[in-house]
Amino acid sequence: MQAGNAFYRRQEDLPQEAAVFPLTAALLLPGGRMPLNIFEPRYLEMVDAALASTRLIGMIQPRLDGALREDGEPELCETGCLGRITSFAETGDGRYLVSLQGICRFRVAEELPVKTPYRRCRLMPFLADLDEDKGAERVDRAALLKCFRSYLEANGLEADWDNISRAENATLVNALSMMSPYGAAEKQALLEAPDLKTRAETLIAITEMSLARERDDFSSSLQ
Repeated sequence: MQAGNAFYRRQEDLPQEAAVFPLTAALLLPGGRMPLNIFEPRYLEMVDAALASTRLIGMIQPRLDGALREDGEPELCETGCLGRITSFAETGDGRYLVSLQGICRFRVAEELPVKTPYRRCRLMPFLADLDEDKGAERVDRAALLKCFRSYLEANGLEADWDNISRAENATLVNALSMMSPYGAAEKQALLEAPDLKTRAETLIAITEMSLARERDDFSSSLQ
């Protein structure tokens, strides 16, 4: 896996711990790119610290059941994705515009006691993610594109089909998963899918259910 100027090929290339950024319904996947608009002081400090060291941040969702710690902060999901800051800009009004490129998913081994205002966790990385094309040949590309086209047509949207047709399977599956307009539970299911084939099948199933609900709502409105 390459992210910016860095290569991540084995466990020794990854940190044992990292700062984490809890963000609801945010999905970062290996190889994917996520833009972030950072304005909260503790996360500005987190970005400063990352830029001064490994440039790595763990994206993770707050736990889906809304559970809170004693200090009022949300508990975290068990699985997130490690990303490298590959672009950074200051806005002049106190914000940072950051782009993260996904490297590999991780499981939270434990949350660490810290004195920083942002949170840190010890990580158990999904090393198979470092081979971003692993299992890509098993993806049902035709079914995925058919489902995506149906979603676009149902919502009156368009896409750049020239670029989509040229995308490799891994890029296609992860990009469509990240840009999908679904909620926190669906995004977590896509993140936790064990491989690209299962992620593509999960995305198709979620999209088909969404389209079915839209048809049912439309039919109900006509009655």
